This record gives sequence, C-alpha cells and structure tokens, in this order.
Amino acid sequence: MPLAEFYPHVKSMHIALAVASGTLFVARGAAVLTSQAWPLAKTVRLTSVAIDTLLLAAGVMLWFLLSLQPLRDAWLGSKLLLLLLYIALGTVALKRRRAWAYGAAIACFLFMVSIALAHHPLGVLKAV
Repeated sequence: MPLAEFYPHVKSMHIALAVASGTLFVARGAAVLTSQAWPLAKTVRLTSVAIDTLLLAAGVMLWFLLSLQPLRDAWLGSKLLLLLLYIALGTVALKRRRAWAYGAAIACFLFMVSIALAHHPLGVLKAV
C-alpha cells in the first residue's frame, strides 16, 4: 500500500488532535485562572501530554508524507517557531497563573491554525 494513501487519515487525526489540544488548553487555562485544582491533576496533565505527543507525531508523519522541509516551506517553519512560543507561554500560563500568557498562548495557537490553513507564514495576515 503506497504511503500516500495514509495522508487523509493522518491529516484528519492531526486536525482532531489539534482541536482536542487547543480545547483542553483553553479549559485548563481558564480553570487555573479561576483557582480550580483539576487542571493540575496528574491524569489531566498526562492526558494533555498524550494528546500533544500524538499531535506532534501526526505532524511529523505529514512532513514525511508531503516531503515538507521547514527551511524550504516557510509556512511550516513559522508554525514550528510559534509552536515553541506556544509551549513556553502555555507553561507560564498554567504554572504561574498569568492571564497575559494565557491570552498570548491562545493567540499563538489560533495563528498557527491560520498558517496551517493558508499554507503561508503570515496566515490570516496574508490578506492584510
């Protein structure tokens, strides 16, 4: 079976995991900012790590299936840089209870989505 046949399944999985990851982060961040304890419970943290690990694995599989290169395909490079920023901001938001980091992490996530949809490093800003 040619690897290209897996593309639609891997893409669907990547999208579903991105939605799950973003939704869980928004819920956890909002709960942390309202001083709830559940977002820092071990099972919730492990669930988040599992989703994010699968999301990254699906992304790597898409790189391979599409023969993408972050330096050649600028939109992918931009998305990867934003991913690092998103992780850092998300960590600050959840561990330090910083609302500014929570908002900035959500903005990073949404901008990564726009880059993925546009396949352009400026995402939604491309049209501006």
